[in-house]
Amino acid sequence: MEYVIITLLAVVIVLLLFLVFKNNNGNNDVTERLGRFETNVTKEIGDFKVDFSNHLRQDFEILNQSVERKLLEINDRVNQRLDENFEKSNKTFQNVLERLSKIDEAQKKIDGLSSEIVSLQSVLTDKKTRGIFGEVNLNYILSSVFGENNSSIYRVQQKMSNGFIADAVLYAPQPLGTVCIDSKFPLENYERMTNRELSKEIRDLSEKQFKIDVKKHIDAIHDKYIIPGETAEEAILFLPAEAIFAEINAYHSDLLRYAYQKRIWITSPTTLMSTLTTIYMIIKNMERDKYAKVIQEELTKLGVEFERYRARWSALSTHIETVHKDVRELSITTDKISKRFDSISNAEIAKDDPQQIE
Repeated sequence: MEYVIITLLAVVIVLLLFLVFKNNNGNNDVTERLGRFETNVTKEIGDFKVDFSNHLRQDFEILNQSVERKLLEINDRVNQRLDENFEKSNKTFQNVLERLSKIDEAQKKIDGLSSEIVSLQSVLTDKKTRGIFGEVNLNYILSSVFGENNSSIYRVQQKMSNGFIADAVLYAPQPLGTVCIDSKFPLENYERMTNRELSKEIRDLSEKQFKIDVKKHIDAIHDKYIIPGETAEEAILFLPAEAIFAEINAYHSDLLRYAYQKRIWITSPTTLMSTLTTIYMIIKNMERDKYAKVIQEELTKLGVEFERYRARWSALSTHIETVHKDVRELSITTDKISKRFDSISNAEIAKDDPQQIE
């Protein structure tokens, strides 16, 4: 643009000069010179236009190349970013799918567990089934503490001398002795008395009936499984539900006092396991003490034998020292005899030699 402006200014100046000279001097020579000057200027302007066009075309080509290069770089960067973002998005999507599959599996397990809980509740509504459930739970606790089928410490479904069959019998050490364990599951009235959807009258009536049920169980265990001369003076009532045990301990202390009067221990799965573990440790300690007593007796007997061995060794040592002294004296005499034989062999015996063989 600067070149164009300068060129236009030059043309204007030339025209002004031409007009001035034409007005002031009508000489044809001047006119001719001006014509030649105009021709030269026109030629220079044409050359300038050609150079300007060439420079302008080169500049456009350079600019075009630079723009294309920048566009290619931008395109490469954009593609790289798109690939990276696609990879990250793909990983995120895969993680989301994995999480969704895990959630789906967990939901299926929850649904299955819910159905199992519902089926378990329907099963526990039957008294016989509840009894079997309590017995199985009791057997599991016994085998967990004492080992499976450890008949030297406990037995299940043991028939007593009075004809009744205890769910389990524990052979505890004296002074405790044989302890019977019976499982009871008073569930119906407990559920009604703790159901807040029922009226207060129904819940109060169910609570009274619940206490009656528990006392009946305590009386039955006392009458059936505490046998003088055969069992201990105590027996265990096993409640397979922690909630019922907690209810009795928290709100029904009169039932606990009644059980203590009847010498019945009320336990839950947790407290029964703790009680049996304590008894098992006592049994182990008593066995260890019994073997320690046997070892002490054997050590005493071994001490007597060792004392006898020491006396005999002392006597033998004395005999050995005496024999050693005799052997030493015999060795001295042997040396003297040997020397005399040597002297005799060498004919060195003096006529009046006073030396004698001792």
